[in-house]
Amino acid sequence: MAITPTPADKFSFGLWTIGYNGADPFGGPTRPPLDVVDAVENLAKIGAYGLTFHDNDLFPFGCTEEKRQSQIDRVKQACADTGLIIPMITTNLFSEPVFKDGGFTSNDRSVRRFALRKVLRNLDLAAELGAKTFVMWGGREGAEYDSAKDIRSALSRYREAVNLLGDYVTDKGYDIRFAIEPKPNEPRGDILLPTIGHAMAFITTLERPELVGVNPEVGHEQMAGLNFAAGIAQALYQGKLFHIDLNGQRGIKYDQDLVFGHGDLHNAFALVDLLADVKVLTAKGITPIALGGADQW
Repeated sequence: MAITPTPADKFSFGLWTIGYNGADPFGGPTRPPLDVVDAVENLAKIGAYGLTFHDNDLFPFGCTEEKRQSQIDRVKQACADTGLIIPMITTNLFSEPVFKDGGFTSNDRSVRRFALRKVLRNLDLAAELGAKTFVMWGGREGAEYDSAKDIRSALSRYREAVNLLGDYVTDKGYDIRFAIEPKPNEPRGDILLPTIGHAMAFITTLERPELVGVNPEVGHEQMAGLNFAAGIAQALYQGKLFHIDLNGQRGIKYDQDLVFGHGDLHNAFALVDLLADVKVLTAKGITPIALGGADQW
């Protein structure tokens, strides 16, 4: 039986995924850029629920204010025309040379201040677009050499940044929660908060832990040799599953970003079974676990 996706399934797609141009560390782009309006219109045609993006997926880093606003207006109009929503956005603190040593944890204070300003502005955009979840992937927050960065100081800086962001959304009255996206490595040799467990332990040190959860990704946990379904179960148990990224991975290697179910079909089935079970019980008014962000699936 063929299953036709509908917006009720609440699947959203990242602009960085559908707009991927085919470039990799060993070769340049193999596909032309995808315009955001085309992206929204085509997602709507196939029954998608929403679009997610980094700030610089939508408008180029360092572009003029006019260009930035034009792209924001275009995506807002396209969503209004198609009914797609923007449930989550995130900030690119990894592509530009200024972030070569990280954003929140850079050893350079001026870079840390710039990273925070970039995120604060993107939080304003998230509120404007109605996004309820703000994902933080610390792809550059780490090091290649153990002597290159004081990890205790780096975690302290990370904590200070997230605390400031929590204060900001609270003071502004924004209905936004944060979701840390763990990853063990790539592009850094070692990335801070590399797994679901590391991220949830870090969250307990924050001043507003209720505002912060996790956004686990299949491939990222499996790159560390971990059981993704088990990690999601614990995130649910602790009420910290605020968002989830589905893809596929074949074991401990580089981040492959395969189609969901590819690489470990059995674990993918276990994950779907877990999430479906929780949704059914919740619909019946039964709360078997602290659900956290169940509405974000």
